[in-house]
Amino acid sequence: MIHRINIVDLLEPSFSVPLVDVRTPAEHSHGHIPGAFNIPLFSNEERVRVGTTYKQQSREKAILLGFDLTGSKWSGFIREALAISLDKKIALHCWRGGMRSGAMAWALDLYGFEVYLLEGGYKSYRRWCHSQFELDYNLRVIGGKTGSGKTRILQQMREMGHQMIDLEDLAQHQGSAFGSMNRLVQPSQEQFENNMAWQLKEVDRQTVLWVEDESINIGKRTIPRSFYNQMQLAPLIDLQVSTQQRVEALTIEYGLLEKPFLVAGTERIRKRLGPLRTKQALEAIVEDHMEEFIRIALGYYDKTYEKSLSKKNKDNIIPLTIDRQNLHEAVGLILDLELGRHL
Repeated sequence: MIHRINIVDLLEPSFSVPLVDVRTPAEHSHGHIPGAFNIPLFSNEERVRVGTTYKQQSREKAILLGFDLTGSKWSGFIREALAISLDKKIALHCWRGGMRSGAMAWALDLYGFEVYLLEGGYKSYRRWCHSQFELDYNLRVIGGKTGSGKTRILQQMREMGHQMIDLEDLAQHQGSAFGSMNRLVQPSQEQFENNMAWQLKEVDRQTVLWVEDESINIGKRTIPRSFYNQMQLAPLIDLQVSTQQRVEALTIEYGLLEKPFLVAGTERIRKRLGPLRTKQALEAIVEDHMEEFIRIALGYYDKTYEKSLSKKNKDNIIPLTIDRQNLHEAVGLILDLELGRHL
């Protein structure tokens, strides 16, 4: 039996049927609903052929070509679906809920699956994503200069049961010229948004949601403008951490990275560092003087943070001195500040 469902039905917590994306591997890789399996009806190349036939010849000829291309694949599709859903219940989608998902639904229904077909397809999920960014959230922002331990504090808050969204984790980047840490690979902009909206759907919007202060761009990914605007207006706790503590922490974190990566990152900010500071930073990297390199880099990043802070509403900024080495105490001070000031 084939049931037609909408995006609201699909996202209901009680809906536990596995979801299959029948679009091509390239489409799925570029952007997909989190948790969706991929059983592509066509390969990347086959989809191009079918699309070209549709445009240049006719819908009927494209359908015939599609059946020619998939003729020997149907038993494989069914076996893949069985591996995903032993109880033979499955949800399907393609781009707009059209021919590809319809064809797969027909085959699986014929075999005896209970099929849930997403109306509007992946496109309906994208519309839903954008609607999540437009909602009002009860945001609190954790700010502070580079090396203040903002991410560690947010992670500790999550462990304690507080709501938080880790934007840098979603973007797979730490938001600087060295933010990839020579190992992180950023998702597409589309997938970044997909994953972010997926997390936001779990948020109780009446309860405080903690995020880290970020520029609108994290590496090559961009925070959705409507959500970013809310971050800019939200109360910001500006963590005050000694330069020495920040240098020590960053020296440990970045000291393990390969020199060519650090050199390349330094070259990317050459214009902003200036020729002399760039030369000094590069020499410090080559000579293994990591603490000196960190101090030079912080000179630039601290100025950048101060400039960003100067553009915000001063009434929304609450400075808080913390000991970076005492994580639990720092979190306690932040939560006490939140409760005491009714931010």
